[in-house]
Amino acid sequence: MQHFTTVYDVNDPLQLINEALDLKSSPYSFSKLGRNKTLGLIFLNPSLRTRLSTQKAAKMLGMEVMIMNMDKESWAIEWNDDVVMNGSTVEHIKDAAAVLGSYCDIIGIRCFPSLTDQKIDYSEKILVQLMRYCNVPVVSLESATLHPLQSLTDAITIKENWNASHKPKVVLSWAPHIKALPQAVANSFAEWMTKIDVDLTITHPKGYELCEDFTKGATIEYDQEKALQDADFVYVKNWSSYNDYGKTPEVKENWMLDLEKYKLTNKAGIMHCLPVRRDVELSSKLIDHTNSLVQKQATNRVFAAQVVLKNMLTTLNAKADTKVEHLETENV
Repeated sequence: MQHFTTVYDVNDPLQLINEALDLKSSPYSFSKLGRNKTLGLIFLNPSLRTRLSTQKAAKMLGMEVMIMNMDKESWAIEWNDDVVMNGSTVEHIKDAAAVLGSYCDIIGIRCFPSLTDQKIDYSEKILVQLMRYCNVPVVSLESATLHPLQSLTDAITIKENWNASHKPKVVLSWAPHIKALPQAVANSFAEWMTKIDVDLTITHPKGYELCEDFTKGATIEYDQEKALQDADFVYVKNWSSYNDYGKTPEVKENWMLDLEKYKLTNKAGIMHCLPVRRDVELSSKLIDHTNSLVQKQATNRVFAAQVVLKNMLTTLNAKADTKVEHLETENV
């Protein structure tokens, strides 16, 4: 695995999910794989689970970890090429990324969208510029459009908690919120679910349609109660409008998942990526319900990060071994 920014960076998503579950059963079995390797974690936005789980996963593989809150501790970065830097930015990403790549064997970066310019956000400028100039593998810790580590975690959690013979019905349900949030988690969840063996339904009010690039293969249902019928897993998440970009069209109906609506499901596993605004997005009684998988998702963040880093380290070590063999052959 060279980079991890989308499900398309993975040759076989189901195999990766199963590999993560194997790691969970023996988390220190590869504790020497990352010896003498450094993971750099770069944050332009707040983080709790992503930061700590990725750091723990790296240490379980024997890696050293360096962390920087670039939005607070770094020089102001210029992300655009071919500009005269006579304004507020101090260092160009071309220079900063090259330095980071010389210090780190793998880099993880977390960056949110502006929610003001759809074209720029969906071009993934920050992620692309880092990848262009750092010359080492990059892990997305959430980008403007996707959150692949979270979605891998969600897929692991579903696989771990599904033992029936039929294909599970998974529902991604829009939820209310007090402010506009990115589409990244919803986009990424849809992208991953349509690549594994589940029946995905996405339900949301009109005006909250996601980018179709990520939802092909899913059923779109505007009636939340109809969508919830016989669901085996319900993933609750807020997102802002994609078409009326970054806006939050008025919703008069009650879209918060509560106990009454939950009765429509097949005793579904309740999912949320956290942080969650209790009794705004999701009923506290469901977050704390016996069928809630919310904390299990949070726990599995470690093993999602670990399996990704394991695959990257395996690729790096194989390249290093090939280079040594080549040099030895030349010296014979």
